[in-house]
Amino acid sequence: MPGNGSDLRVCGEVAIHGVPRGWPGFPRRLGCVAVETLDATDWRILEELQRDGRASYADLARAVSMSASAVTERVRRLEQAGIIRGYTAVVDADRLGFTILALVRLRYPTGNYKPFHELLAGTPEIIEAHHVTGDDCFVLKVIARSMRHLEQTTGRISGLGPVTTSVVYSSPLPRRDLTAELG
Repeated sequence: MPGNGSDLRVCGEVAIHGVPRGWPGFPRRLGCVAVETLDATDWRILEELQRDGRASYADLARAVSMSASAVTERVRRLEQAGIIRGYTAVVDADRLGFTILALVRLRYPTGNYKPFHELLAGTPEIIEAHHVTGDDCFVLKVIARSMRHLEQTTGRISGLGPVTTSVVYSSPLPRRDLTAELG
């Protein structure tokens, strides 16, 4: 029955160019879930969990006017389909002393990605890495305690190829929740 979550499923894998087997996130799961298989209640559950990932099933049930057992089943299906990938704490890097945020673009001149993955594994200041189209091969999100710290980190990155660094002044939209409006 469409809309009740019973047709949610994961139906494939995709290898990401340059990501070796066993690296976190490989293989990446692709869901066969069409947007229309998520009904308004599924979207409301997702919105509530994005607002508060620690919400109890009873709290979710009240928010969407369902029983706790029905909400539990829907959340379980969303998890099994890979739509809900996990629950995490959002940590404020600024309050930990990492007051500088930068986007570093790396032009990586070789197809041998092992040194790049070793750099990622050994550089905790790199908090995100994205393989992109265009002249630059990777865009890295880097945190630092000072400009000197940023310079040291980008210096290590530049050992792999030319880099361009943009320091973030502010983030008017640091993260956006996924909502039914996307469907």
